[in-house]
Formats: sequence, C-alpha cells, structure tokens
Amino acid sequence: MAGKVYDAIVIGSGISGGWAAKELAENGMETLVLEAGRSIIPERDYVEHVPTWGVKFRGLGDRKASLRDQPIQQADEWNAKFFVNDRDNPYTTDADKPYLWLRGRQVGGRSIMWGRQSYRWSDLDFEANLKNGIAVDWPIRYKDIEPWYDHVEDFIGVSGQAEGLPQLPDGKFLPPMEMNCAELTMKEVVARRFAPERVLTIGRTAVLTQEHRGRAACHYCGPCYRGCITRSYFSSVNSTLPAAQLTGKLTIRPFSVVHSLIFDSKTRKISGVRVIDGQSREAMEFHGRIVFLCASTIESARILFNSATTEFPDGLANSSGVLGQNLMDHIYHGGAEGHLSGHEDKMPLGNRPNGIYMPRFRNVKEKHPDFLRGYGFQGDARREGWARGNDLLGFGADFKHMLRAPGPWKFSFDGFGECLPNPKNHMELNKEKLQVGRERVGAFQRYGSDCCRDAGSGGRDRYCYRQNSFHPWRVYP
Repeated sequence: MAGKVYDAIVIGSGISGGWAAKELAENGMETLVLEAGRSIIPERDYVEHVPTWGVKFRGLGDRKASLRDQPIQQADEWNAKFFVNDRDNPYTTDADKPYLWLRGRQVGGRSIMWGRQSYRWSDLDFEANLKNGIAVDWPIRYKDIEPWYDHVEDFIGVSGQAEGLPQLPDGKFLPPMEMNCAELTMKEVVARRFAPERVLTIGRTAVLTQEHRGRAACHYCGPCYRGCITRSYFSSVNSTLPAAQLTGKLTIRPFSVVHSLIFDSKTRKISGVRVIDGQSREAMEFHGRIVFLCASTIESARILFNSATTEFPDGLANSSGVLGQNLMDHIYHGGAEGHLSGHEDKMPLGNRPNGIYMPRFRNVKEKHPDFLRGYGFQGDARREGWARGNDLLGFGADFKHMLRAPGPWKFSFDGFGECLPNPKNHMELNKEKLQVGRERVGAFQRYGSDCCRDAGSGGRDRYCYRQNSFHPWRVYP
C-alpha cells in the first residue's frame, strides 16, 4: 500500500520469519511479511498421500527437465515444486570447490522440507568457542535462552524422551514416539556395553504425538517431505503464520524478492525495504518502523551486501568486514549399518517419521586427544521389504514369492557433526549473475568453500556439500 508505514516488516516466511510474524502480530504490531516465492495452499500443494502410480513418471521424475532446471536441488517427483529452479536462481563456486545449496522459495520457505529434529544447545556448546580459543565467545549461556526454548517448544509441540543429560538439555516434551523392538534391543546393547557415557533414545522431533493447539496428532503415513495436510509437523505454514493471521495484524506478500534495505542517513536507521515483484518485475518500496531480516543465512548476507551505500560501500552491518565469512554447515555422513538378528516374527507398525538418537559422548567430561567438540548419531531399525530384490540375484516365480515375505531387520547409524568457523569459507557478490528470471534484482553470490574445518577431524579440511533439505546436511571429504 503506497505511503503506508508498517509497524514491522519481516523478510522471509520460513521458520524464523514465521516466528517473528507471530510474535510481532500477537503483540499488536501491524506486520508485513515479504516472501520471494509463491503462496502455498495445502489442499493443492501437499501430496503426501499420492501413490507412485498417481504421478506422471511413477516417482522417477522427468529426468530431462530435472537436469535442465534442478540439477542442484535433487528433488523427487512429488516435492520438486518446493525447490527452486536452478536456472532462474544461479550462483557460482570455484570449479573444484562446489557448494550444493538447497533452497525453497514459497510461503513457509524450507520449514516445509526440513527434517524436524529439534535439539537444545547446552553450555557445552555455548562455552565451546571460549574454551577452544576459536572465533568469539557466545554472549549468552543456556540459562539465558532456556525460557525461550520452553516458549517455542510449548507452542510448536516437540515429542521426545527426557534423559537428564548435561550435554543435551531436556525440553517441554509431548509423549515420545515408541522405539520398535529392534531399536529397543540396540538400546539394551548400548546400555550394557557403553553406559553411562552413551545413551540411545528416541529422536526429539517437531511432530505431534497428540492433538496440540488445534493440530492433529501424526498418523504415521510417512512421506512428510511432501507436505502434511493434518498439520502434524511444525512448519510456519502449519503453525506460526496461521496464529499471526488470527490477530488481523498480518499481511503476507508473496512474489516479493527483496533487493536491499533502505538506510535513512538522517535517523541512522533502516526505514524500509526495496523489492522486485517476482511476477511483474516492478520495482517498489515498503516502509516500516523496524525490519526483521529472516531470510536464509546466505540470502540475508546477500541482502546486506546489496544494501551498500556510499557511506557503507562494503554492505550494511559490515564494519567488521566479516559479512559473508565463516559459512558453516553440518557434517552428515559416515556411519554403519548391518543386519540385526531376532524379532523375525514382528513387523513395525506404520511409517514413523522419526528415528533414534545417540547424543554426543566425546569431549563431554574428558578431553579427547585427537579432536575438538563432538558428534551424535541418528538412525533407525527397519525390516527390509520387496525392494531388497534390487540387490539380490534371482528370477522367476520362486524369486517373486520370496520377496513377498519381509526381509531381515536392518539397523543403521549416521554421524552428525559441526563445522568450526573459518573465514576461508565465505560468500561474496557476483555482479554478473541474475537472481530472478531475466531481471536484475542486484548481484548474487559467489561462494568459496575452502575447507570447512570438521570439528571431529583433528583440523583436517573438508569441502561443504548439502544433500536434501528434508534429511538435513552432508559434508564429503
């Protein structure tokens, strides 16, 4: 609305943007949310119950279109619409140091595709930089943020099992999901051989196990990454944005690609946002008393870089010169799997959208001689089905009859770790690339992925990759 000044403008509608919109609107502030992508209509866009034979390419997708439009996003036939078109949203890296950046451009952002695992940091995490002499000390500790963890978990609903571990604070949990029989066997093995240092527990996940604030309990249908029509998993579309809309104080504007922030040199404050309409390509401005920058990590840095003025030629909020530096990702890969004998007379019930978790056990009480920090494991136990035939030798009726019966139980562990801050991992503007279609909305990013220092590798260097957003991140050596 021309000439209107909002109480608050929120850039981005993902997890952080949705929360900002909810808190601002519920406190009586007229709030505008700017989202670069389209609106999401769950009844139209969520297709979790569409079977393989209900999609055009039987789940394999249009390979030519995928290679042409989404070579980086690596989405499947059901959820490809939640990931950006790589041709229209380019970025560059050094040829020998690729960084796979998975992006969602729609109302709800990547909260629609995230893995939903929800764990609290402890003082072991908040104090790590100070103790290790790395980067800068966190200005807060667990007690400072504990009530806000409570506030968030109480609203979104996180199911989990309290374990009383100092390195993994317990939360305000809904009833935990049940482990299956094979996972309980592994839990007993871990307790017998590694207690008390190692504990196996059910994952802590933002998926409801009972009705909560008008949202239904999960019914274990399985393919959460296609959307959730019952709103059982947390996303801003399922939870925070509807709460903000109930106040009557919220305006959501999709197809609003933010170019830059408007800096008022007289008041020394941000007074608004410059936007390119994603459909008409029209340039426009929106003004607000405060602006919350809740785009993704990389998009937020891009907006600040692109907001450079003659007074701040290197970008806003960059007097330190570290804007775009210390780009970090999670390490995901490395683990083990194998068959677990026993329980051949039992089958898992439903498709539980969660796995097991083994919290960090390294550098908790005693310092490890070879590396800093620690890592955790996620995984699950499951019975192999007919698809195991892809890897077996056989032919004919006997082979098909064999595959009708369930296969053995398999258990898997996957390691999750963290990158340490490293200024060589950085991004910068690439003024030769365009972001939206053929319209220039400001320079885009060029990334350097020079050695994310793996906290569990004794200082060895690794390159940053991403896998898929619904099963969060990977780093390959």
